[in-house]
Amino acid sequence: NIETAFVAVDRCVLLTETFTVDDALEAIGFGKFQWKISFLTGLSWVADAMEMMILSILGPQLHCEWRLPSYKVALITSVVFVGMGISSPIWGNVADKYGRKVGLKVSMCWTLYYGLLSAFAPVYGWLLFLRGLVGFGIGGAPQSVTLYSEFLPVKSRGVCIMLIAAFWAIGAVFEVLLALMVMPDLGWRWLLGFSTVPLAIFVCFCFWLPESPRFDVLSGRREKAMATLTRIAKENGKTLPQGRLITYNQNERGRIKDLFAPQYWKTTLLLWFIWFSNAFSYYGIVLLTTELFQAGDLCAMTQGAKIEPDCSLECRYLTSADYKDLLWTTLAEFPGLLVVLLLVDYIGRKKSMALCFVMFSLCILPLYACIGRIALTIFIFIARAFISGGYQVVFVYTPEVFPTENRALAMGTSSAMARLGALITPFVAQVLLRTSVYLTLSVYCSCSLLAGVASWLLPFETLGRNLQESSLDQEAGGQTTSTPRQSDNTTRSADQ
Repeated sequence: NIETAFVAVDRCVLLTETFTVDDALEAIGFGKFQWKISFLTGLSWVADAMEMMILSILGPQLHCEWRLPSYKVALITSVVFVGMGISSPIWGNVADKYGRKVGLKVSMCWTLYYGLLSAFAPVYGWLLFLRGLVGFGIGGAPQSVTLYSEFLPVKSRGVCIMLIAAFWAIGAVFEVLLALMVMPDLGWRWLLGFSTVPLAIFVCFCFWLPESPRFDVLSGRREKAMATLTRIAKENGKTLPQGRLITYNQNERGRIKDLFAPQYWKTTLLLWFIWFSNAFSYYGIVLLTTELFQAGDLCAMTQGAKIEPDCSLECRYLTSADYKDLLWTTLAEFPGLLVVLLLVDYIGRKKSMALCFVMFSLCILPLYACIGRIALTIFIFIARAFISGGYQVVFVYTPEVFPTENRALAMGTSSAMARLGALITPFVAQVLLRTSVYLTLSVYCSCSLLAGVASWLLPFETLGRNLQESSLDQEAGGQTTSTPRQSDNTTRSADQ
């Protein structure tokens, strides 16, 4: 009887014990499962980088082949970002309402289909239309970071999201190498076709991706979340905490007004400007690289000579030397990533972003002077290293500062602001540059400095912080703990 009583007491204690998704992920740790999902979500990042990098190669080629004026060349780039800007909040809303996996899979299938079609575009108008649809699909790529971040334990999150950013750098470098091999003999259509290969691989293997257990918990699907966590624990060779998984039943998710709640409005507005400036500066330096390399006489350029060819029908194709220099500046993604990896968990997310913006501005300043091609390549290399590093830090910070109920929407709207910056930057780097080099450089330098100030003014530092499940966590002080709190609007339940 005494033994029976002890067993009953133990069972009662077990029934009353609960744990959260954070507790489960901390117990499971980083292992085999996370490595798999790193490579799979990384493929979508490779594909995104290749579709972006191709813009700096496609413009000069079509300028010559189709005799396009500079504003039409800029439109080829801008229309992609128009599509991305429109679709990013849409994909974010889909991911918050129907699941991260659904949003990511559909957007990548869309991009693959229209990416292949654009290789067969017969005329300028069709190319513009199809590249815009490609941009609409790419707008869902940031949801790979949302999905990935929700499978990571706290201590690994910053470094791991930065490491997945290495896939972006790999994609950018691979695109330049592909262009170097394909463009001289096969042309731009084959380049567009081959650039969809990583997307095709992702689409073939994306069936393996599980849905985020955080999303399932917030949707009240405790059994599905438990099945996913059990699968991760089995693959990692770990055990889940004892007890029952806490679920949150949220009826409303993905509402834009939640981003402007009293505790979030300042963060939202500052982050929107930071994302805008990151994309504006990053894609600006990418486009400036090919434009400045094509200019030839850099000293004459900085002293006021126009870059526009003497004859409207005259143009300059990118040479092998141009592609090699473009490759060198693209390789700057890796040291930039390494520098930020060392900083992001040491000085924090906010200071890392601010430092990257300031260093980018300082590297732009020497371009005002009459410098040679080697010096130009070096300063562009360093500038791109810092701005690409800063871009990756904001991908770490944004999903950390917003709760699960609107995390995907926050990523989507922030990405839309980035696309707005990317939409504008071709008209600065490819059109304004032909009017005034000094004014062009001043625009990038000023925007970057302002973004550095905005990074410093962000209300929260997320270093070492658990991901929130609900905005109510922060109201109750949940930014420093993973312990869930009850409220009138959030129902905490556990199956008996």
